[in-house]
Order: sequence, then C-alpha cells, then structure tokens
Amino acid sequence: MIDDNAVIQWFPGHMAQSMRKMGERVALVDVIIEVVDARLPSLSTNPHLDEVVGVKPRVMLLCREDLADPTLTGKWTAYEEQRGVRAIPVNGKQVGSVGHVLPILAEMTAGRKTLRAMVVGIPNTGKSTIINALAKRTAAKVEDKAGVTRQLQWFRVSPTLEIMDTPGILVPKIATREAQWQLALCGALPRERYDAEDVIARFNAWTAVRGRDNFPTLEAFARARGFLRRGNVVDLHNAAGAYLKDFNEAKFGRITFEEPPA
Repeated sequence: MIDDNAVIQWFPGHMAQSMRKMGERVALVDVIIEVVDARLPSLSTNPHLDEVVGVKPRVMLLCREDLADPTLTGKWTAYEEQRGVRAIPVNGKQVGSVGHVLPILAEMTAGRKTLRAMVVGIPNTGKSTIINALAKRTAAKVEDKAGVTRQLQWFRVSPTLEIMDTPGILVPKIATREAQWQLALCGALPRERYDAEDVIARFNAWTAVRGRDNFPTLEAFARARGFLRRGNVVDLHNAAGAYLKDFNEAKFGRITFEEPPA
C-alpha cells in the first residue's frame, strides 16, 4: 500500500560540515570528478556543488551504466557535452571501463607534474569504487549503502595522480515524492530512512503506467522467491530487501528514470 503521507529526507550534520570543508579545499585541486548514477543523471546531481566548486574543470562520470538504459545514457552523455561538461559512462566495478578516464584528466590539466582531483557526488553513487578502479587496488572503503565515507581523505592512485574522496552530500530537502522514492530505490538513502515496501509500491505504480511488465510487483516477487509465512501468508517485509538487491543488480532489466531536457 502506498502511503501518501510518507516523506523521505536525510541530511545529517556531517554533510553540512563536509560541504564547508570541500569549499575550503577546492583551491587545492585541479579538476572535479562528479560521480552520478546513470539511472538518475539529474536527481543524483547536487546543485549546491556548483556553488562550492565554482569554475573548476569538471568531468562527469555516469556510474553504474551497466544498470541503466544504454540508449538514454547516450542521450544524457550528448546533453552534458552540449552543456560543456565532459560526460563519460562507466562501470566502476570494471577497471577497464574506468581506465580511459585517466587520459582525459591528464588532457584537462596538461603541464602539471602531479594532477590533483576531487571526487564529489551524492551518497552511494560509486565514488569510492571509482577511486579503487583508478588505483587498481582497494584504497577507499566500499560498501553497498549510503553514508560510508564520512570525511575528506587523500589517495595517491598513481605517481602523477592524487584524488581527494569526499562524503556523499544530498540536498537538505528532496523536492518531490517521486524524487524521494527513486533516490531511495537506487540506494542513495539508508534503508532505515524509508519504508522499502512503500518505495517498491511506488516504483511498481510508475512502471505499470509505462507498460514495463518486466519489473514484478513485490507480492509476485515474494511468492516466486518463496517469501511465505505459515498459512501461505506473503512475507513482504523480508521480500522487500531481496527485491531492492535484485533491482540494484539489474536482475529485472536495465532502467533509467529520467530523460534529458529537450
């Protein structure tokens, strides 16, 4: 059942503090690497970052491109390029996919012995995974949940490249209900901040309107996977966690929630 009164927000104190620290340290870097979720290219961009990073050269990585609709990813890449932003679709879990980012960074800051970059983005878009792929080792801590990175930290990923990892920072108020459940579904919010059953119900309603029948309802998923209690009662609570996991592994198929502006 969809709870029309449900409001999902999350802006802990460390986010405001991190935003201030980023502003203080942005002068130390040569380029900004913004990591967004390719399924939510607009919603996973924090507009307040523009105020912090100013006119620094920027590269946008559309991470998790393996989970997104490839046609729409191409459209988003072209849209960002038209706006003057270098946009690159990547799968952070594949070193080869991230590797071609390095020559682009070098090209943007030619003539420097050591390139310093700052990685920014909202929670759980894959920033630490990108750093590890660039370093070809486990440098930054990675977990499949929001809010793992809590402080700014430097990593030397090669003799000529240093990267500053930053905590994921959301906007203080997520504007719409649709944006709230989409960000929750894609992992940008901690599980304890939302009702998973409500989020999945909203997603199912969204896909039904668009004729996307490859995404099962939570009840159908629960029955198919055997989430049943005594008396053949469906266990929606535990099924919801498994549903979210399968969704974020693209086991139902690839999806992008947004199209670029015309």
